[in-house]
Amino acid sequence: MINITFPDGNIRQYAAGTTSLDVAKSISEGLARVVLAASVNGEVRDLSRPIDSDSTITFHKWEDKEGKQTFWHSSAHLLAEAIEALHPGTKFGIGPAIDNGFYYDIDSGDKPLTFADLPAIEQKVLELARQKSEFKRSEVSKADAIKYFTEKGDQYKLELIDGLQDGQITFYQQGNFTDLCKGPHIPSTETIKAVKILNLAGAYWRGDIERQQLTRVYAITFPKQKELEEYLTLLEEAKKRDHRKLGAELELFMFSEKVGSGLPLWLPKGTAVRQRLEDFLKKEQIKRGYQPVITPHIGSKKLYITSGHWEKYGKDSFQPIMTPQEGEEFLLKPMNCPHHCEIYGYRPRSYRELPVRIAEFGTVYRYEMSGELHGLTRVRGFTQDDAHIFCTEDQVKDEFLGALDLTRFVLAKLGFDDFTAQISLRDPHDKVKYIGTDESWQKAEQAIIDAAAEVGLNTTTVLGEAAFYGPKLDFMVKDALGRSWQLGTIQVDYNLPERFNLTYVGADNAEHRPVMIHRAPFGSMERFMGVLIENCAGKFPLWLSPEQFAILPVSDKFVEYSYQVKQALETEDLRGVVDDRNETIGRKIRDNELKKIPFLLIVGEKEVEAGTVSVRKQGEGDQGAVSVAAFAEMVKGML
Repeated sequence: MINITFPDGNIRQYAAGTTSLDVAKSISEGLARVVLAASVNGEVRDLSRPIDSDSTITFHKWEDKEGKQTFWHSSAHLLAEAIEALHPGTKFGIGPAIDNGFYYDIDSGDKPLTFADLPAIEQKVLELARQKSEFKRSEVSKADAIKYFTEKGDQYKLELIDGLQDGQITFYQQGNFTDLCKGPHIPSTETIKAVKILNLAGAYWRGDIERQQLTRVYAITFPKQKELEEYLTLLEEAKKRDHRKLGAELELFMFSEKVGSGLPLWLPKGTAVRQRLEDFLKKEQIKRGYQPVITPHIGSKKLYITSGHWEKYGKDSFQPIMTPQEGEEFLLKPMNCPHHCEIYGYRPRSYRELPVRIAEFGTVYRYEMSGELHGLTRVRGFTQDDAHIFCTEDQVKDEFLGALDLTRFVLAKLGFDDFTAQISLRDPHDKVKYIGTDESWQKAEQAIIDAAAEVGLNTTTVLGEAAFYGPKLDFMVKDALGRSWQLGTIQVDYNLPERFNLTYVGADNAEHRPVMIHRAPFGSMERFMGVLIENCAGKFPLWLSPEQFAILPVSDKFVEYSYQVKQALETEDLRGVVDDRNETIGRKIRDNELKKIPFLLIVGEKEVEAGTVSVRKQGEGDQGAVSVAAFAEMVKGML
């Protein structure tokens, strides 16, 4: 007999070889009907796999992240089966689950898939799903795996197998389709009731631009048709909120082919919003003891060799800048941290000075593949609201909590109240990706875990997502559409102070190594702006809006009075414009409402005579006539 421990601490005994599905059935038939996968000792597994020793178990349903991921990965196999049935000879790359749905990379030879092919593929997926085929797992020797895919003529699978060893290879079969896969999968295709192929895109095999370009088929499935319909409605709303679309319509930012891909140009209105965000954080940072600094946009290659960035990211960064002096090389700045390390180390430090908090809105540059670029959320040049805290080991907890409080304050101010905190730790099985000792990593990781627990943060823990120099706490923020975005981050770093030989003189008159905390509440200004635009659908909070009012004279006779009103409001630190175009008042109202301006002030004969303005509020319509002074007081009361 083996002991199975449940999430509530309960323990039950079962015969060795019992499956997760058997355990679910022993609890209730209802649970067995809805469970999709199970975590056994922390590993997500098929329900059909036997459990041979004492274990912990957690069941995953559609409502769980793990349940959705298993469901969608299984659906990728079903999609591949449908494509192969309709387009024989198709070769397959990889088909993972993603945040919303899944994709499969395929090579259909001389007849690439087109959007016209998609309805038939969707119908085939549903037809195959109704066959209720089981997902059957089998362990396969490397020789047999090579034999199978050689006979099938699928070179992509053969390449994947080449990197595996005997004992690591598993096949999954459902219906007439067999795939190389480590799993896990749902019990059968029966639960897949709705499907939508969302897009076709190009994708280089294994992300290498020198390799074959495949077709990436994006899709999503659901256990109910109603859920698919709700999701498609959400997608339509997301299209309306797309920051790239709104950025152009509201004249916030632009891109230019002549400037280069992934390099945004901020237009006056977008610059106004961004500067107010920066000013807000700068003011708050000063209150909390941060000292502003400025560093150059480039640095010697030697700087990044010292920091470790060149070793870890050199091949993916912009190439070094050569100078007329032989052997001299510079890099566009990929990170601000090395520059800040140098600032800390420019003179001896005493323990009495610590913590030292330095902050910079520093622009950095990283080479992203052109296919990965996406509006403001994935760019090649972006500005981090970066700060670094140098402190003693005894101060780490308090400083981390201070950075945590600032990040929560910033997110709340911008209306992002729904978030979780992701604790990103080192992958203990792949330490080569990281720098530093096991001891320093253990201390840094524990500091984050303890601080998050102390303030009662809702956290999830992910292995392998740490920065190469230290663990981090990432803020996963949900927007108005329920989508999750990684924004702010806080990181604990014992390693860069070591690499830069940073010290301070302690109370014992001996040299000690400071601990470094990296912190960015916005994350990057570009990404944050993109998410903010979509979250508020371009209707910025009043304090951020580039134009808080637009004055609309009914005719040319009232333009002079309109500018007088504008001047009076500007003396009250309010921002706005006069729409003095030779257009009807109806046209002016429609045009300015599309610009998401919070208040429209209508000016005609009555208003001029009474010294008033007729107020229209965005989304609420006519608010009546008020004096200019009363309007100013009303708006200031809302800020």
